[in-house]
Amino acid sequence: MKKINLVILFSGNGSNMENLIEYFNHNEFLSEDAKEKVGIQISCAVTNNPNAYGISRCEALGVNCEILPHKEFDSREKFDEALLTLLKKYNPDAVILAGFMRILSPVFTSVIKSINIHPSLLPKYKGANAIKETYESGDEFGGVSVHWVSDILDGGEIILQDYIPKIAGESLEAFEDRIHKLEHNLYPTAILKALNLTRVIK
Repeated sequence: MKKINLVILFSGNGSNMENLIEYFNHNEFLSEDAKEKVGIQISCAVTNNPNAYGISRCEALGVNCEILPHKEFDSREKFDEALLTLLKKYNPDAVILAGFMRILSPVFTSVIKSINIHPSLLPKYKGANAIKETYESGDEFGGVSVHWVSDILDGGEIILQDYIPKIAGESLEAFEDRIHKLEHNLYPTAILKALNLTRVIK
């Protein structure tokens, strides 16, 4: 059976990371033409934040976690070089960003295929405050985008998007909770699409 090896990058809570590990590890998938079974293994997670709660999630899930503090590097490019060196140990087929709060430079993006999730309907509301900006906007919908990573902030090619209607009078916290639930549903599906795979084999 063909194996696909993924590494996740994260910076904080790690809920999207945990969702992906539980979805992919120990399951089998089919190629788009349904001729080949494929296994996906998330072999490692890497964080730039030594205090990230996601480290504990990795321990509980039995997934190796590497800590590479970005504050130890005096430029974005030097951090990315060290990240590439670290990833060579795992030889990933692709890298998945799950709440990784760093803009990757061409040093990294020109070498590694990476996928990111963003809590807005891109190209609207790029950056770290997307949920709040969507909530405060006059838009009728909020949403989530999964895209290929480029060196432009939230600017890579869209893989998949989905949306939820805004609810009059809803609190920011409730809206944010619905966005996170949408993320958890959309991200595995979008990654399968990017990898030319279809569904879980029951």
